[in-house]
Amino acid sequence: MKKILLLILSPMPLLAYTLLQEPTPEVVSSYEVPKVQQVVLKTSAQKESAEEGSWYRKGDLNAIVDYALSLQGSPYVYAGTSPDGFDCSGFITHVYDKFNVDLPHSSAMQSEEGIEVDRSEARPGDLVIFTGTDKSVREPGHVGIVISSPGDTVSFVHSSSNGGVKISKVEGTGYDQRFLEVRRVL
Repeated sequence: MKKILLLILSPMPLLAYTLLQEPTPEVVSSYEVPKVQQVVLKTSAQKESAEEGSWYRKGDLNAIVDYALSLQGSPYVYAGTSPDGFDCSGFITHVYDKFNVDLPHSSAMQSEEGIEVDRSEARPGDLVIFTGTDKSVREPGHVGIVISSPGDTVSFVHSSSNGGVKISKVEGTGYDQRFLEVRRVL
């Protein structure tokens, strides 16, 4: 009888031991964790994270610049916010809105978003802030989107009252005297 009882009970510890073991690497590797795409909206509370630039990928910056460049030729329209016509800050608001980044429709208010970065560190997607056409008034009055790489001559796309959406450079132009700062909002 002892032998029969041992035969009946002996598989139980083996079965319990097997069930309690960690899964083998083969089993674990066959399971894929679903990827979740994170959408990040830029708000004032996220300004600190802009310092590291960690929450926005380079590919997203390129997509923003590409979209902004695709709007070249759109006319200048005071207070305009659509491809039918933009003013400078309306252009910025429109472009970033396409990427779920909320920026105000005012160059003065846009100049308070994100963090200031050195002009030599300006990268695609940064905002470049200028005075208005009166260079003696050192307050924000014009804004564009940087399209050049850090260390290069700063080039930007913007909506100008002289030609609509176009590309300009800072160095060696009237924008050099009007330059105020570069703001990193992404």
